[in-house]
Amino acid sequence: MATMNRQHHLRGVLLASVACILWGISGVAASSLFMLNPHITALWLTQVRMISAGMILLVFGQFAGVKPFAIWRQRATALRVVSYGLLGLVPVQLCYFEAVKFGNAPIATIIQYLGPFIISIYFLLFKHVTPTRPEALGMIMAFFGTLLIVTHGHLNSLAISPVVLFWGGLSAIGVATNTLLPRPLLPKFGAVSVTGWGLLVAGICLNVFGPVWQDHVTLTGAELALILVIIILGTVIPFLMFAHALGYILPTTASLLDAFEPLAATVFSVAFLNVQLTNYDLFGGMLIILAVMALSLNGRKMINFLRSFRTE
Repeated sequence: MATMNRQHHLRGVLLASVACILWGISGVAASSLFMLNPHITALWLTQVRMISAGMILLVFGQFAGVKPFAIWRQRATALRVVSYGLLGLVPVQLCYFEAVKFGNAPIATIIQYLGPFIISIYFLLFKHVTPTRPEALGMIMAFFGTLLIVTHGHLNSLAISPVVLFWGGLSAIGVATNTLLPRPLLPKFGAVSVTGWGLLVAGICLNVFGPVWQDHVTLTGAELALILVIIILGTVIPFLMFAHALGYILPTTASLLDAFEPLAATVFSVAFLNVQLTNYDLFGGMLIILAVMALSLNGRKMINFLRSFRTE
């Protein structure tokens, strides 16, 4: 039995780790697309990614017996999945791609990685959940890590574009809403159905800002391959892997493994896109990653609160 439990734990760790690496690679693929084709906008790429991945997940769910249409039978659940798509998935994906387009994948991913601290601040301000000492230390580390990236040690000037900081900050807020909004739906409808509908609803609604079919984007074979990487390898497969991993490992363990996403984005950007990062960027990024790990290791209070939040 102990050997079986160790095997299950190892399987879960491997699945979650590979999923996070694939998410990091998707940011690098998006950065490559923006460099190769200036006609590709973050809005267009997000629409294509969301609609395609959402449909694939829902078809997969239908064949897997998930019954994805059940979520629309009650008004409350339907409204929540719509709010999840618009307030959770739109900022976490569209704003992230905007940060990648105006900056680069490593910086955008590291700033987005501040999302757990947005959740902690939300708990503190609205639910009166006081951070513990390790959580408070993690927040301080994350603050100084972000400060190093943003200023490169010169407090009177910005080392990155304000527009990158703006979109990256919104994507970090999106991580928080993307975590909190779907939780009441997951026990009843499952992660595949909830995420599939959230992606599809968000992708369709984004057409209000610019119908995807009106942008006549001409793609080369390499650019089409990168889009498929983002949709399949960067969205559908890692999501399914991560959801499956949660059946073997604790959420705290999974959140620790999220560190592979900014690490993968950094390594692949430096290796394949010749992105130049300063020592300030690297040290600041490591501070943020260590801070999130500290938060995750001390996350029992947060998990207990999320469980109670799910029943409200």
